Amino acid sequence: MSSLQELCSGLPLRPLPENRGRWAGVPHAPVRTPSLSPAEEQLALRNALRYFPPDVQKLLAQEFAQELRQFGHIYMYRFCPNIEMRAYPIDQYPCRTRAAAAIMHMIMNNLDPAVAQFPQELVTYGGNGQVFSNWAQFWLTMSYLSKMTEEQTLVMYSGHPLGLFPSSPGAPRLVITNGMVIPNYSSRTEYEKLFALGVTMYGQMTAGSYCYIGPQGIVHGTVLTVLNAGRRYLGLEDLAGKVFVTSGLGGMSGAQAKAAAIVGCIGVIAEVDKAALVKRHRQGWLMEVTDSLDHCIVRLREARKKKEVLSLGYHGNVVDLWERLVHELDTTGELLVDLGSDQTSCHNPFNGGYYPVQLSFSEAQSLMSCNPAAFKHLVQESLRRHVSAINRLAQEKFFFWDYGNAFLLEAQRAGADVQKKGANKTEFRYPSYVQHIMGDIFSQGFGPFRWVCTSGDPQDLAVTDHLATSVLEKAIADGVKASVKLQYMDNIRWIREAAKHQLVVGSQARILYSDQKGRVAIAVAINQAIASGKIKAPVVLSRDHHDVSGTDSPFRETSNIYDGSAFCADMAVQNFVGDACRGATWVALHNGGGVGWGEVINGGFGLVLDGTSQAEQKARMMLSWDVSNGVARRCWSGNPKAYEIICQTMQENNGLVVTLPHEVADEQVLQQALRP
Repeated sequence: MSSLQELCSGLPLRPLPENRGRWAGVPHAPVRTPSLSPAEEQLALRNALRYFPPDVQKLLAQEFAQELRQFGHIYMYRFCPNIEMRAYPIDQYPCRTRAAAAIMHMIMNNLDPAVAQFPQELVTYGGNGQVFSNWAQFWLTMSYLSKMTEEQTLVMYSGHPLGLFPSSPGAPRLVITNGMVIPNYSSRTEYEKLFALGVTMYGQMTAGSYCYIGPQGIVHGTVLTVLNAGRRYLGLEDLAGKVFVTSGLGGMSGAQAKAAAIVGCIGVIAEVDKAALVKRHRQGWLMEVTDSLDHCIVRLREARKKKEVLSLGYHGNVVDLWERLVHELDTTGELLVDLGSDQTSCHNPFNGGYYPVQLSFSEAQSLMSCNPAAFKHLVQESLRRHVSAINRLAQEKFFFWDYGNAFLLEAQRAGADVQKKGANKTEFRYPSYVQHIMGDIFSQGFGPFRWVCTSGDPQDLAVTDHLATSVLEKAIADGVKASVKLQYMDNIRWIREAAKHQLVVGSQARILYSDQKGRVAIAVAINQAIASGKIKAPVVLSRDHHDVSGTDSPFRETSNIYDGSAFCADMAVQNFVGDACRGATWVALHNGGGVGWGEVINGGFGLVLDGTSQAEQKARMMLSWDVSNGVARRCWSGNPKAYEIICQTMQENNGLVVTLPHEVADEQVLQQALRP
């Protein structure tokens, strides 16, 4: 078993570690089919070998070539560390700076087998959300971090550590870019080749920026989404007896079962991969499992009648489940579902993100690698059936939304009936959950703010939970608008429920939705608690990139931007640069996170609180910008709630000066000007 000291000493070369190959007993990424030419295969091999000195290249060349042809990518399994991969307490890392140790803590959490979807392929979640492209990059990054001083910055090019470069103490210690491919070449086909060559990678949102906190983040997001869906579509605060049907129990989607239990409804979640379903059941996130559609229907009827809280995992394809619900409706007249969505990794539909209903799980995996064209045809046929069943149910009092996984976008590309007459290209028959449910929340500056206690001590997390709850309760007592109060109350409820439901997987982390004031106040309170010794070690602040200003994503985060700029990515890039200028410990910019390669640009950050006055100053400045950037952009797109928030922020902060847009009040002015 390696030690952390050995892990930071550079690539293990003399002797080379034993090649143990792929581990048994852990999930592995689907085989990739990049269709490289012989010259491209040679280039991929050359790119992998350049990490190693000439005396070991002959041996490694053979096994790397075998990996490339067998799995479609060179992961370098020989160099997968023989260590328990987890978020060790920050004081155990052999580093010269606390910032570097905090980054190591976060990296190892992303690769913890309890957290990561495919740990040996360095995939954290989403089917292809890489932390690194190969294991050599991991070893080199850990070595660089152990050497880093407060006057150096580590630069990461799509998983590749370029090196430590001189900078200032106020600069970020780490700058990450992932997938920054020239737009004309940012296609799925090109991606598969470029990833196989080892020159770019898909970092998802928080995988390649080292900020994933396990499925807790999406549990929280799903809790808020389902709560607000109940308010909007059903007119209800209490969802007892209401049924939410969805699919996916993997790295992110596994959160849906727990979210259903927390909001008090009946959740039925389909999953084709038995290993994922069993994992969630063992964790206690799924109350019951079945592979029988008949049993599903019986339990649904029982739970509806008793208003029972239930999370039921169906081992099977969700299309079969939707079609069975249609059958029940057409034969008995009984609608057994109220709310529905989908959380498969549909941004990656032809490489394991979506499994077609016509095949078993193992059959699909085989066809995916041996005949990609036939597999794609079946996926698109399955998507058409999927949508057809949802359309039938939606003729009744059933409400479906797109959860931002590119489900409707891929269904449209497959020829499914998802068109909305007279709509722009970001709108479909069913709304994105941002358009109907979360959009107004983002426009008020609320978004997924999170923190990680690097001591690894649950008591530190309990202290931060108390501080966050107290901050929000004080804000309510001081007086806030009704819409803001509602969000604060939802998140106070969440913090209390999170502690009860044991949502920590991996690092001692917490998430809540808060606005600019709340984020700054919570950060300051945590920093002061570190200074006074109430919290024993630094705390890392971060957020999901799925936020008010971190992401330009026309089919998700910015799908409610109607001024024509939904496909522009200025906001995310400005967010990345602005956070770097204002004190972030590290920053990240990604292509493709969440909804697929070429569909989105994400900007993210990590900020280490260490109890110093400098950390507090950075938190005040950086967190304010991180929110205000997006609120101001939404203000200019015509959102009245964002306009109201930015006006209020300008009054409270003399350093903020924004020229506000004027409303075009008279439509006749436009019509007359455009008259032939």
